[in-house]
Amino acid sequence: MANKEMKLEESFEKLNQIVEMLEKPDVSLEDSFTLYQEGMKLLKSCNDSIDKVEKELIILSENGETNEL
Repeated sequence: MANKEMKLEESFEKLNQIVEMLEKPDVSLEDSFTLYQEGMKLLKSCNDSIDKVEKELIILSENGETNEL
């Protein structure tokens, strides 16, 4: 699981870099569109990873009911 967390952290770092590049006033429209597409792919990947982890975090209570975190 440490590899998944690291990959997720790396994806967040890359997303931060993309946001910083998009905020620069000299970025061209073409470059900003490419950066936006890359960011959206990373965001989807991050969301998928988080959803998978959330599904794995199901706790059985004492009465046998499942409680999702």
